[in-house]
Amino acid sequence: MSLGKTIAQRGMTLVFGAGNVGLMGVVADASLAAGGRVVGVIPQFLVDMEVAHQGLTELHIVATMHERKTRMSELSDGTIALPGGLGTLEELFEMLTWLQLGVHKKPCALLN
Repeated sequence: MSLGKTIAQRGMTLVFGAGNVGLMGVVADASLAAGGRVVGVIPQFLVDMEVAHQGLTELHIVATMHERKTRMSELSDGTIALPGGLGTLEELFEMLTWLQLGVHKKPCALLN
């Protein structure tokens, strides 16, 4: 996917939820294939379900989904949401809420 390749080509780091499936798994693979740095953050219960991407530059394993969102926010300079499910929307809305409340001043975007 061009998003992952572009992130790598610009020398940026991709921070994502560390899954090996879905659009973000494809973006991570594209970024890695282009020589990019990819950091994943995933709760232990998803590791136990064997959905963690195994080829990442860095993998952070946390206890809860809330810790996952917090750590991803700490590690990133912005949020891009791709088409996904309820979890994607929930994470996007939390980042938008934190922006509105002044918790961070990072850009948030939807990419179709």
